[in-house]
Amino acid sequence: MIIVIDASMALAWLFERQQPIDIDRANRLLAAHGEVPWWIPGLWHLEVANALLVAERRSVLLQVDSDRFLARLGSLPIVTDAETNPERGGLILALARGHGLTSYDTTYLELAQRLGAALSSFDRRLNQAARAIGVALFSETCP
Repeated sequence: MIIVIDASMALAWLFERQQPIDIDRANRLLAAHGEVPWWIPGLWHLEVANALLVAERRSVLLQVDSDRFLARLGSLPIVTDAETNPERGGLILALARGHGLTSYDTTYLELAQRLGAALSSFDRRLNQAARAIGVALFSETCP
């Protein structure tokens, strides 16, 4: 099994979720690292960096903590997709339109669909769209 991880899932390892079930899901995914391949689209790096920057500006996180978190993420066996290209733009746009998603969120959905991977996200709408097109969810496929 391959897992596509969105930014919300990775950020849950830094910013604790409110619901115990969400905390458990994030911890189960982290515990599974190295057992199954984790994939991300290229925009994931920008989304994570932006979330850290916003947290710094709101004085929720120190720069040193952001840097440390990025270093930890960099040590995980995460594969960045190199296939996101202009040809995929039309498919991403169609999926986004059909499911009421942003093109950014749809990039994760398209990657999971293309790889036959499970999606790991806390985004409700993204998860609903995944179910609608037959993409498995990490939370529903892994104990």
